[in-house]
Amino acid sequence: MTPKRPTGAGAFLSPVEQPAPSRPDPADLYAALDLGTNSCRMLIAQPKGNQFHVIDSFSKTVQLGAGLEATGRLSRASMARTVQALRICKTKIAKHKVSRMRLIATEACRRADNADEFISWVKRETGLSLDIIQPEEEARLAVISCASLVSTKTDQLLVVDIGGGSTELVWIDLSKVAPVERSKAIMRLHRGFKPGDTPFPYAKVVDWISVPLGVATLRDQFNDVADDAARFALMSWFFEENMASFKPYLSEQEREGFQIIGTSGTVTTVAATHLGLRRYDRNKVDGLRMTSDQIDKVVRGYLRLGPEGRRTDPGIGRDRHALIMSGTAILQALLRVWPTDQLSVADRGLREGLLYAQMSADGVLEDRQY
Repeated sequence: MTPKRPTGAGAFLSPVEQPAPSRPDPADLYAALDLGTNSCRMLIAQPKGNQFHVIDSFSKTVQLGAGLEATGRLSRASMARTVQALRICKTKIAKHKVSRMRLIATEACRRADNADEFISWVKRETGLSLDIIQPEEEARLAVISCASLVSTKTDQLLVVDIGGGSTELVWIDLSKVAPVERSKAIMRLHRGFKPGDTPFPYAKVVDWISVPLGVATLRDQFNDVADDAARFALMSWFFEENMASFKPYLSEQEREGFQIIGTSGTVTTVAATHLGLRRYDRNKVDGLRMTSDQIDKVVRGYLRLGPEGRRTDPGIGRDRHALIMSGTAILQALLRVWPTDQLSVADRGLREGLLYAQMSADGVLEDRQY
């Protein structure tokens, strides 16, 4: 029996950002914080041309969603860990005198019965106001963060953001947009998935879905399966079943002009393993194109290592080893379904999307090709 499609998938919500009352100083710093099911990440950046320059960053595994699948609540221990990480973020924001910021929480807080209690605790202890965003905005932020990786040859684009608690899939038709305008058309999605009245060519969002399965939640679903290979196969099948109502899943797609961009720790870890990196190098990973055969080879290597081997493998890392197989199960399901033998790797995500959205709305980015 096909699982029921998650509430909100495919719906087009009104953009969240409000127009700035006045044009900010281009020298102003911006902060973007993404609190997910597994990690807390922040970037502080300054607009620079049509991009931005990172001034400071923060990333820590906090496991906010630990135990959520079983209890429906955020545990006291996980909330305390997260508040401690957010105190560090607050210190960095104050140090750099950041004037403009967007601080968001995603799937774990969307699902937790005690999310309001947690948000109040964060405000009381750190002074930071977290905004729990809806799946549509999460998907939109992931898409615009990847704008510069869109090929001028791409007519049909699938952007995949594999998170800790959910996975966002967005299918975009760019066939009516001139090749040189395609990345800019993607950037304009910060206003919303529906184009509204615009004189500019726009990227048509054919369909999108937020599957409530990410690396942490999918792993928790199959924790009771002892055999490593069997658990991997079941996770991949289960994820595919959960995206069965996604429109492009149901129809045959042309291979020519089709591009998948993957953004997540899973995708960048697979890329780093493929490159044989013992020390992670973003410059070598971001924008890399991997074939499905190369990805299959990496996944088979992970299965041969087994749980203990993955735990000690320096290319995977101790923060990622327990989640890498659920993430690659999602990745394998996607490559099995759609007609491509390549995946574009994006070492970017909601933080970058938040920065682009804020800066674009404020008009401080130059209007030229990304």
